[in-house]
Formats: sequence, structure tokens, C-alpha cells
Amino acid sequence: MSTTTRIFQSERQKLHERLKDHLEIANHLNRKVVSFQANKEEPFYRWFKYKEGFSSSLVKYLLTNYSTKPGRVLDPFAGAGTTLFAARELGWEGWGIELLPVGTFAMQAREAVDNVNHEMLRSAIASLWNNLESVKPTRQFSHIAITRDAFPDETEEWLNRYLTYCETFDDVSVKRILRFAAFTVLEDISYTRKDGQYLRWDYRSKRKLKGKEFDKGRILLFKEAIDGKLRQILSDLTPSTSQSLFDDETPKPQRQEIHIIEGSCLHELPMLEDDFFDFVLTSPPYCNRYDYTRTYALELVFLGADNDRVRELRQAMLSCTVENKEKVDSIQKFYESIGALDRFDRVLAAYKYCAAMNEVNEVLDTLNKSERLNNSNVPRMVRNYFLEMCFVIHELARVTLSGGRCVMVNDNVRYGGEDIPVDLILSEFAEQFGLTVERIFVLPGGKGNSSQQMGNYGRTPVRKCVYLWRKD
Repeated sequence: MSTTTRIFQSERQKLHERLKDHLEIANHLNRKVVSFQANKEEPFYRWFKYKEGFSSSLVKYLLTNYSTKPGRVLDPFAGAGTTLFAARELGWEGWGIELLPVGTFAMQAREAVDNVNHEMLRSAIASLWNNLESVKPTRQFSHIAITRDAFPDETEEWLNRYLTYCETFDDVSVKRILRFAAFTVLEDISYTRKDGQYLRWDYRSKRKLKGKEFDKGRILLFKEAIDGKLRQILSDLTPSTSQSLFDDETPKPQRQEIHIIEGSCLHELPMLEDDFFDFVLTSPPYCNRYDYTRTYALELVFLGADNDRVRELRQAMLSCTVENKEKVDSIQKFYESIGALDRFDRVLAAYKYCAAMNEVNEVLDTLNKSERLNNSNVPRMVRNYFLEMCFVIHELARVTLSGGRCVMVNDNVRYGGEDIPVDLILSEFAEQFGLTVERIFVLPGGKGNSSQQMGNYGRTPVRKCVYLWRKD
């Protein structure tokens, strides 16, 4: 154990001692369920490989076991809408807040699939190749610096033709599904692969690359990729029996509306009314340095984002990358603009009151001064991540009805060998805002850390948890 660890571990130990009886190994919640993996059997997730978030089966399990009847459910980090669409199958009215256009477009595409005239869609796809040859591209994939030269020239030419062709359709649902098909194959037809904090580039691209040569394997031709995707969508939408693919013999509850709010939950949550939601179910970005504006750069550009917009989105995200700047001044001005400075002061006081949080900030600053962190901005990122999450949790407590529950999926992290108990610190924030910690489900086996961390500090896993809070 390092000297630094011995000095700075007491407050985290005290917090663990106080909350340890709430920690429960959840053998019924494996990593497949508490991740995207269990979604692979659902049509939408076969079409779009969205690896962030949790599974529909987790949503249904939690809503069924921890609520008495359908009501209103909120996901302030909605992603591709897993919470909203899974909850709707159970009769819930869903509300989702999502900052990244990638997620909002995916949710809009899911709505289009539910509303589209199948024969009209089938006809549009059947006529595709007869018309595409003669299309003169007027729509262009307008690259930014981090996506330039992502596609072979011929592929980009066909992509631009296809996007131009999509604009000829008047039916909104047909147009959206056709565009969504291209959206889902961008990585397959490019020289890139998503890799957590950035895009990895294949050695065959025009870019001058440093480091070890990367070969992503076969890169699909545009015609092959889009034809395969459209066939897959049509096949999944075509019932193999008299019943729809999405139906079973159980009577379905009345279909409820889904509300999609585009923007940052740091601004949108404070605008929602008090005591409005029966259930909150979400998974925020983890404090792990992943930059979704880089990994989803191709998709963002596809949706029209330029360099300035991507940079703006990166800074508006919850502070989970080392590039994020402090937001506290802008948050204060926002709360002042809506006449809620008392709420701002309450959150700031709760954050400063948390001794374990203060300890984490102090130990990371000490490690930084001794150059034991691999990036000097890690302490700033961690400090701001928890402060912003403190605002989020305060607002979730405010908008949840008495007797309602807030459930959150998140991972603990480790920097410079120091464990940061995300689950315990966020749960203490929740307590300060009137939420009772019922359980912190801990996934069996924990979660591995980066290879560099494990090499330097051992292979001790960090907790991956599902927090269950109740508003009394």
C-alpha cells in the first residue's frame, strides 16, 4: 500500500462502513443484463450497435419488481432510448433527456419504425438501385478534422448519392428509416473503429498514422453494406406468422407517448416540475475519460455537426473527459436565470459537505503534484464530474414523486491506484437530498480496470453497481 493511500483512505473507509449493509452481491444481475449485450436479440440493436447503456430486460425487471403500477418514467441520460421503449411495452409513459444528436436520431428512428407504412417502405427499398445509378449527389458528407478521409473515395461517392436519394421521399418515416440505415453502417464502410476515447484508424487510410499498425479487417463496400442493412430491417419487420415480430400472446397495455427532450440534463432537469415522475432509471456517462463526441464523430457529422458544434457538444457533456472545462459558473448563471439560486446553493453545500469527496479531490491533487497520474487534468475531470452529478441527483430527487424510486447504473473507477467509490459518494449525495438508499446491487466479479492500472497496481476489480434509491 502506498504512503498516499494510507494517508487519504480514512473518509472513504468511514463512508463504506456506514453504507456497507446496503451493498448486496446481485447474482441475478449479470454483466450481460447490466450492459448492451442482452439487447443483441432485439431487432433495433441488431441494426444499430449502440454499446452504451443497459439492456431492455434490466428496465423491465426493475419496473416490474420495484413499482406497483405503470406511470411516468424518466431517463435523464436517455441514449438510444432503451428505458423509454422498454418501459412503454409495460404501459409506462417515457420521458428522456439526451444531449448527443446520435441518441435523439436513434430514438426518432425507432418511432419511425413503429409508425411507418410497411408497404411504402418496401416499395422505396425495392426501387433504390434502379434510381441510385442516375442520382447526381447534391448532399455531401461534410467532414470535420477528426473524420476527414474516413471513407474510400468510391464509398463516399455512393454515400452522397444515397443521401441525396433519401431527400426525394415525402413520407417522414420512410425517409428517416432510409437515412437511419446509412447511419448504422458508417463504421462498417469506413477506415475507423470506435475505441473508447477515440477512433482507431486502419493502416489503409490516407492518414499518416503513428504507432503500431492497425488492421480493422474487411471494410464493406457501400452497396453491400446498405443493401444488407435494408434487407435486415425489412426481414425483422416482416412477421413470420400472423403475429408481428414484436408481439407475443400476452395482451399489450395501451401504448403510451414517448417524450424526447434534446439538450443537457444540467439545463433541462431543473426546468421540469416538482414531484412529477414515478420512476427514474438511468445510466450516466461514467467517470472514465470516454469521449463520445470522438467515438461517434462520423455519426455526428452525418447528422450535420461541424467542428464548432462537436466542440460545443464535448464541453456540454457531463465532465467525463480530461478536455471538459469547469461548468460551475455557467450552472450558477443558469439557476439564477430561472430564479432557483437557493437550489444551486443547496447543491454546492452538499458537495462540500461530503468528506469522502473532499478526500478524493485532495488525494488526486497530491498524486498530480508528484506526477503519478497519466494526465494532469484527471483531478479536474473527477472534481467536476461529481459536482455535476450532485446537481443531477438533486434535481432527480426534486422531480420524483414521494414513494417513487431512482435507479442508476454506474461503475466505480481508479486513478493512480486510488479507488474512487462512485457508488458510495453518489449515494451520500442522494441521502442529502431526501432519497433513502435501499440497496446498492454489486455485480458479481466486479469490473476490470485499464491494463496500465492493473499492471502498476494489481488486478483488484472495481465495483460495477446498480443503485436503488427511494423518495420517502
